[in-house]
Amino acid sequence: MDEVFKALADPSRRRLLDSLNTRNGQTLRELCAGLDMARQSVSKHLAVLEAAHLVTTARRGREKLHYLNAAPINAIADRWISRYDRERARALADLKTALEQSPMSASDTTAEGRFVYTTYIKTTPERLWQALTDPAFTRRYWGVAFESDWKPGSTVTWHEEAATMADPEQVVLEAEPGRRLSYTWHTFTPEWAKAVGVDEETRARLLTEPRSKVTFEIEPVGETVKLTVVHEAGDVLLGMSREGWPAIVSGLKTLLETGEPLPEPAA
Repeated sequence: MDEVFKALADPSRRRLLDSLNTRNGQTLRELCAGLDMARQSVSKHLAVLEAAHLVTTARRGREKLHYLNAAPINAIADRWISRYDRERARALADLKTALEQSPMSASDTTAEGRFVYTTYIKTTPERLWQALTDPAFTRRYWGVAFESDWKPGSTVTWHEEAATMADPEQVVLEAEPGRRLSYTWHTFTPEWAKAVGVDEETRARLLTEPRSKVTFEIEPVGETVKLTVVHEAGDVLLGMSREGWPAIVSGLKTLLETGEPLPEPAA
């Protein structure tokens, strides 16, 4: 948390976050042009923000795109907001809201068509891979059991709530154990919609969008593992996912680090 507070204390770095808050997924060149800052200065400030995990990056071809990352702000909120009254915590709460919404807002997902979320988990790459692929794990933090041999080209069957989803286009795209996993997203069947409470109008809109894909990038960092989730999808699905992915990743992190899933939200 010290690194996060230090990063946020500099006005130039806050301007960079404001720029990404306005338009997420920018290249270094775009950030320099929008902020009237020298390229070297922007690079140094971005390095500090990345070290504090407030900014994460993803490749699009040869371009390196920069995204806000909500995970450190979530940690600040969990540690501090519950300990102080609303008035004393308002600045942190407002910042948390702004940063959580920005990577997943309608305008951002329309522009880039992707959601990017990074967190650090005290585990091993092998254990994290197991947690992403073993149905005994995924059911505990995700509520979904996956059926697949996790080889490129193999199908992935989803068992979620009272619905089972299978489709020839629901397949594994990449699978490098302990490093990278990518697959196409599930099929929006009437059974799925009924089980999770999605109305038929929304389901119809989802079916007009290209099939999305999710990629999990795994990178060991000291005694932790850096997990980056990249979800490429249409506006409707990403709009629905703005709360879902942070909850899934937080549940995964908690289960691996404590052995217990997150408690169910209060009714």
